[in-house]
Amino acid sequence: MKKEKIIVIVGPTGVGKTALSLQVAQQLKGEIISGDAMQFYRHLDIGTAKVTPAEQAIAPHHLIDVADIDERFTAFDFQQQGQQLITKITDRQHLPLIVGGTGLYLQALLYDMTLGSATDAEQDFSIRNKWQAYLEQHSETDLWQALAKIDPDAAAKIPAANTRRVIRALEVYETTGVLFSQQKPKELRYDTFIIGLNCERPVLYERINQRVDQMVDAGLIEEARWAYERRATSPQAVRGIGYKEFFPYFDGECSLEAAIEQVKQNSRHYAKRQLTWFRNQIPVNWYNLVEHQEADLARIQADIQTWLQK
Repeated sequence: MKKEKIIVIVGPTGVGKTALSLQVAQQLKGEIISGDAMQFYRHLDIGTAKVTPAEQAIAPHHLIDVADIDERFTAFDFQQQGQQLITKITDRQHLPLIVGGTGLYLQALLYDMTLGSATDAEQDFSIRNKWQAYLEQHSETDLWQALAKIDPDAAAKIPAANTRRVIRALEVYETTGVLFSQQKPKELRYDTFIIGLNCERPVLYERINQRVDQMVDAGLIEEARWAYERRATSPQAVRGIGYKEFFPYFDGECSLEAAIEQVKQNSRHYAKRQLTWFRNQIPVNWYNLVEHQEADLARIQADIQTWLQK
């Protein structure tokens, strides 16, 4: 059976994913599926760099604003709804474009990982809470050592400071019985062309810093306060970078300037982790539209045409 064709556009913040996705969608009758775990949530617009209504009007968009901040939208939900959307979009003879991406969510969709049922997803959330509570009572190193005892290969690749990833690895094992380090299947579910956008590290970091300043000017602090006031019932949604860093400021524990600098630092670190993940986990074709826009845009268009003709 012939696999459905999809394009995936990944990369850190500020490298041109949205602009490219709109251009490709217009040229190839594409429909865009957001792969960003934070863009699923309503009201979290500025901090997630969500596409604007004007941008959404250029091409059909899916899986944006599909959950309230006190709801969960898991990797299982994304996998199931994403697969259904890909089939429907393909049946319309349009091209599905997955844009942005949280690593686990993309992997679940592209490799058809076994994540269990909705019941398992509920159980999965309780396991996450258990390890989150463990972290509150112990150190990052203690949490990491718990993973190292179960899955040393996974622990070797995940820094102790990346507690969210450590907890996810523990969740996967307890939910599926399969080690996190053994979760990656060998074959892509779809005929996939993956575009990775990046630029030189100093340029990327400067763009990230500028984007944070632009977000602050656009009202990020007010949006973060909105999330802060709902943090008790929104454990998943309010962990996103661009929100949690302001909570100490709202509590009177740091200055606004310090909170903004923390957003920039965490955003830079996250971009570095994203790039490492993309390079190691999925087959990406890399381009630089920031520093080589004309040449690399021509390369992307040529490479897409070659892939479509296969």
